[in-house]
Amino acid sequence: MGACLGVQNAKFVIYVRTGDKKNAGTDANVKIRLHDTHGTHTEDLTLDNFFRNDFESGRLDVFPIKDLKVKGFDGHVSMVEFWRDNAGLGADWYVDKIVVENRKTNDTFIFPVFRWIRPDYHYSIECLDTSLPQFDPHKEQRQEELEYKRKDYQTAQKVPNGPAQIKVMPADEAFSFDYKWDIVKTKAQLILVSKLVMMTSGRWESLSHLKQVYTKEIFSEPDGAKRWSNDLFFGNQRIASMNHSCIELCTEIPDKLGVTEEMLKPFLEGCSLKEMLDAKRLFIVDHNILTGLPHRKGFYTCVPIALFFVNEKQHLVPIAIQLHQEKGPDNPIFLPDDSPNVWLKAKMWFNNADANVHQSLTHLGYTHLLMEGITVVTHRNLSQSHPIFKLLAPHFLYLIAINTRGLELLVSPNGWVDKTMNVGIAGMFELIRRGLNKWRMDVEGTLPNDLKRRGVLDQNILPGYHFRDDALLIYNAINTYVRKYVDLYYDSPEKITGDWEIQAWGAELVKDRAQGGCGLNGVPSNGQFASKDDLYLVLTSIIYSCSVAHASTNFPQYDEYAFPPNYPALLNGEPPKDKTPIEESELVSMLPDKPTTLDMMTVTKILSSRGTKSLGDFEVQYIFEPEARKIVDEFRADLAEISKTVKERNKKRDIPYPHLDPEIVPNSISI
Repeated sequence: MGACLGVQNAKFVIYVRTGDKKNAGTDANVKIRLHDTHGTHTEDLTLDNFFRNDFESGRLDVFPIKDLKVKGFDGHVSMVEFWRDNAGLGADWYVDKIVVENRKTNDTFIFPVFRWIRPDYHYSIECLDTSLPQFDPHKEQRQEELEYKRKDYQTAQKVPNGPAQIKVMPADEAFSFDYKWDIVKTKAQLILVSKLVMMTSGRWESLSHLKQVYTKEIFSEPDGAKRWSNDLFFGNQRIASMNHSCIELCTEIPDKLGVTEEMLKPFLEGCSLKEMLDAKRLFIVDHNILTGLPHRKGFYTCVPIALFFVNEKQHLVPIAIQLHQEKGPDNPIFLPDDSPNVWLKAKMWFNNADANVHQSLTHLGYTHLLMEGITVVTHRNLSQSHPIFKLLAPHFLYLIAINTRGLELLVSPNGWVDKTMNVGIAGMFELIRRGLNKWRMDVEGTLPNDLKRRGVLDQNILPGYHFRDDALLIYNAINTYVRKYVDLYYDSPEKITGDWEIQAWGAELVKDRAQGGCGLNGVPSNGQFASKDDLYLVLTSIIYSCSVAHASTNFPQYDEYAFPPNYPALLNGEPPKDKTPIEESELVSMLPDKPTTLDMMTVTKILSSRGTKSLGDFEVQYIFEPEARKIVDEFRADLAEISKTVKERNKKRDIPYPHLDPEIVPNSISI
């Protein structure tokens, strides 16, 4: 652990790492006892360095112990017992870990803590501190700590009939630093540095006028501005961008879609509609979930269906767009050979609807909010000593904090969503409610099953589906990691059924949201876990959702949203009811004004930035048992190989897809 003043002559050295959390440091008096393997313990040792302010947030303190006057103490420290008083102005204390070094034998003993330390309570922490509850020698302490945590971690439905969220954010979950989380402050700084003051009022004069606002520094030209009118790029948005899980194999043309063989013939490269259906070269996106969705007064939304075709060059291209669900004379089928601006207008309205699904469900609902409820019930039911808590904890870092702040600043009355999206928060919340009733952990939450449901699991079908191809690699690596880890601690089904913490956790995952649970559908065995397979699916789904699913839906946002014609979350006017040719000026009139565009640019710029470490490189290391650490190291090695594969793939791709290189996929939903 390194030498410092006084360590050279010490028999033991005690290292204490105070957590990097707000108000984690303490001015209280701290004492500790060391216990050996035979039950012998030292006298009470006071941890205090003269003339030094010990136990400051985020700091490692070193305490040399020169002499231990204990008969029979064997020097093999199997447990530490420590406590604090309530002295000083700031007595609260959060401890990450305590390490004891035997200088005579060069043995090091690690005691993970990761707890707020209450005054005058004697904490007993075993070496490496990892056990299932039925085997924990300190069951009463464990149960008492969980009871305290249940007071801090309570669920609430902040959106009526919506997902389970934290009732009040506990101190544990607060950001330890401002970083880039102050969106209002960061927006102001970005605008100042970029000198985009000319965007504080007025409307756009033309598309070229809009393109002139991008700079080389802060607001570089987004990818969407370079290729937004291209049909290849429009197809690519369905499979290699942020709303990647709506496209399905089209096995028959639905009655509600008013296309005909004659209408589509020019786009099928000389083949019949049946031939292309049989060849599995037709795909569909149907946003029927948007039917009847509330929207802001004075704005409109559509409920589109779009048909896509894989051409001879293996590119996915759109061949038909219908902007509403029911066929009718005022609901035409828009086609690629329509007047260019008419076709562009139809694509803009489709993407406006797609943006509703992306922001409300793919991004906010199915990652941020679903995982928040899971985070809360994990803290309520799994002790810090539980191996599954240690597995999941790195993937919950800052999730509750960013959700709490994000909802306050972005998804609130007259906030960002109300200003930059046609649906506003009323439509967003309704869409989240609908999506929650549809989402299943064993389908939408399990990547291979979701791909199979949509008919696109086979990698020979829908070439260029970069999200699928890269996400599957990481999903399988996570699943392998989870399997090895679960196998290490559960070598028999009885250890699962006898683990009352994991059973309580499963029960709250499925418990009705109105009664304090997560209300999740599709949890194996309805939360009454009976096999390792049950745990494999649930744990893989959670880690995948907190890392890969979120990264893929979050980080492309600036490149897609920052040029409004490309992926317009807000459009003025009404969806077209006919194919009357239009001028570019009408497309420009549909766009948000300059301040709204700037709002979209700045917030998506902030949201697209990465703030935490890469998947597998954990900010906080909870796992210390050697066999478990080996499993973590193997996971990291697998991810390193996947990173090489993704980099090689991107060298050959027409449009690179960097978002699922494991090097840039964070562990958690932290922005």
